[in-house]
Amino acid sequence: MTQSLRPIPFIDLQAQRARLGRRVEERIERVLAHGAFIMGPEVGELERQLATFAGVRHCITCANGTDGLQMALRARDIGPGDAVIVPAFTFVAAAEAVSLVGATPVFADIREEDFNLDPLSIAPAIAAARSAGLRPAGIIAVDLFGQPADYERLETIAAEQGLFLIADAAQSFGAALNGKRVGRFGHVTATSFFPSKPLGCYGDGGALFTDDDALAAVMRSLREHGQGADRYDHQRVGLNGRLDSIQAAVLLAKLELFEPEIAARQEIAARYDRALAAHANLPKLRPGALSVWAQYTIRLADRDRVAAALKADGIPTAIHYPRPLHHQPAYAGLPIAGNGLTRSEKLAGEVLSLPMHAYLDAATQDHIVASLQRAVAGSDVGRTASGYR
Repeated sequence: MTQSLRPIPFIDLQAQRARLGRRVEERIERVLAHGAFIMGPEVGELERQLATFAGVRHCITCANGTDGLQMALRARDIGPGDAVIVPAFTFVAAAEAVSLVGATPVFADIREEDFNLDPLSIAPAIAAARSAGLRPAGIIAVDLFGQPADYERLETIAAEQGLFLIADAAQSFGAALNGKRVGRFGHVTATSFFPSKPLGCYGDGGALFTDDDALAAVMRSLREHGQGADRYDHQRVGLNGRLDSIQAAVLLAKLELFEPEIAARQEIAARYDRALAAHANLPKLRPGALSVWAQYTIRLADRDRVAAALKADGIPTAIHYPRPLHHQPAYAGLPIAGNGLTRSEKLAGEVLSLPMHAYLDAATQDHIVASLQRAVAGSDVGRTASGYR
């Protein structure tokens, strides 16, 4: 096995810091100087810039992406007795937010080609909710790995069924679908600024996007303990969901580089596509979709052995996600769509995410590709066990 000269980071935040120069420090120093550490002027400036970037009227920043999902659900009074449809193959936060407001997640399946919620799984999920005595109230569509879900079909279904549609863009902020940027889909879009996201701060953070004035007003109230006319007027039960000024300052600095970083991610994904087409089942973009490539996730029948071979070559990988949500102890026994979520279960055993970030240079990527090609070539089963050829 060959070993790289230095450890390869899965996501290289230090390379980004070098590119930022003094931008972050200068903005943080301004916060330290004025001392408005909570809801300072940087928060309002960030909200205005993010709303402009996404092309929506309202951006409401918040403490983290999970709080954002909760705030969106609470704004529509979704709670006990309600069912919210969630893809089974995703991070736990989507289901967690539903449970935290007292509603019940109902798990639906995903499509193999893009890892996103299958619109055809919505009808059986609605039937499962009703069979369990629940009122279907909403859908959380997660834009997995950076590609927007099929919102044309999901928005139509939501309108027909009277469902509140939340676009979970924790991994896709900066992406687009048919010329519309993420932030404009569903009734509300929620995103996360966790440090590893394509646009990430240096702690926790999140934001909500909507064109609905009334919904925006309620979510702003919820963010600040249900505040009304002033800080001692509480119109509703809320939460402490504010983004702090230092994290807003970090995000303002990073926004200056975000567009070129998105472009760089396209080039890096295209290099992976060209080099790995004959060696793995690659992620596929739907027509009209622009992914922000939060992850570059391939599928392999012999995933664990290949991951071990890459690790021996000094190459980190990740499995997003090894166990579907309906198999997690916290969510066992909850309703699921149809007779089983076979695609979610299958992909959990095959997916492997490779190093992916805007500063992945060609030489390092060539090393990753060569190691993966050797690992796949040495496999007895390769791709054929899952019918990839």
